[in-house]
Amino acid sequence: MAQYKGTMREAGRAMHLIKKREKQKEQMEVLKQRIAEETLIKSKVDKKFSAHYDAVEAELKSSTVGLVTLNDMKAKQEALLKEREMQLAKREHLEARRLQLEALREKERKQEQKRKICSLSFTLDEGDEGNVDEEVAAREPPTSAGLSKKKNLGKNPDVDTSFLPDRDREEEENRLREQLRQEWEARREKVKREEMEVTFSYWDGSGHRRTVRIHKGGTVQQFLKRALQGLRKDFRELRSAGVEQLMYIKEDLILPHYHTFYDFIITKARGKSGPLFNFDVHDDVRLLSDATMEKDESHAGKVVLRSWYEKNKHIFPASRWEPYDPEKKWDKYTIR
Repeated sequence: MAQYKGTMREAGRAMHLIKKREKQKEQMEVLKQRIAEETLIKSKVDKKFSAHYDAVEAELKSSTVGLVTLNDMKAKQEALLKEREMQLAKREHLEARRLQLEALREKERKQEQKRKICSLSFTLDEGDEGNVDEEVAAREPPTSAGLSKKKNLGKNPDVDTSFLPDRDREEEENRLREQLRQEWEARREKVKREEMEVTFSYWDGSGHRRTVRIHKGGTVQQFLKRALQGLRKDFRELRSAGVEQLMYIKEDLILPHYHTFYDFIITKARGKSGPLFNFDVHDDVRLLSDATMEKDESHAGKVVLRSWYEKNKHIFPASRWEPYDPEKKWDKYTIR
């Protein structure tokens, strides 16, 4: 009599589908964990250059409560800038030291592993010599046996001792670290002393383009001071204005006076409509159909009176301007 097996087939098919779904679920969990790890690493890298700016701004705000003279304000800004540069240098120095120590430990681990492999030996001659030494030691009196054991003690020249503490090696490492730090400081100071041409436009409702040459290590305040000296003879409203009454807007972002051009260049900072590390004016000459390359357009920054901005901040283009925030990222530029 024939038996009906439709139910068994359905049960086998259901088991197969259940196993397939469990496998897909495990793969999705692994993928989620990998994405979470990559996101955590990226967030740590993004916050690398923002901590100093927040600390400087917070300390500047807390120390300038109430009426403060211009000289005191400038002195505090200079002190905060120097302290922030020292913190940057110390952090980079510690990072370089950590990488060097990791490389040194890895090298020592490989040497130790190689030494252990080379020290293995299974020759029979050594075993025979050991038996002969034991027989000779048993025949001799105890005093001579004790002396022979002491004679055998000593340092093996074939053993690798690079992992042990060594004063000369540590002094050499410290000398190398100091040399690298001095080289880095010299390169940074050389870059800061380089001059560059900054193209800007004095904006009072219409643009008046000018150029100023300044060192890359100069602050926005120093740049505005030089720009004001050239603009006073052409614009009457600027003859009685001070540097603290001016604003510098680059790529629709209001840049604080205490930031240096070197900060924007070294961190590759970006604005709403273009890069903040290019201060000349040039157009994007790449093909329009090539979407794989990043746009390289740079717009002239605007020098504006603070009073004009307060009156016209609801009108374009001032309605697009906003304070510079190092934590805010502008991966995609917006022109409109």
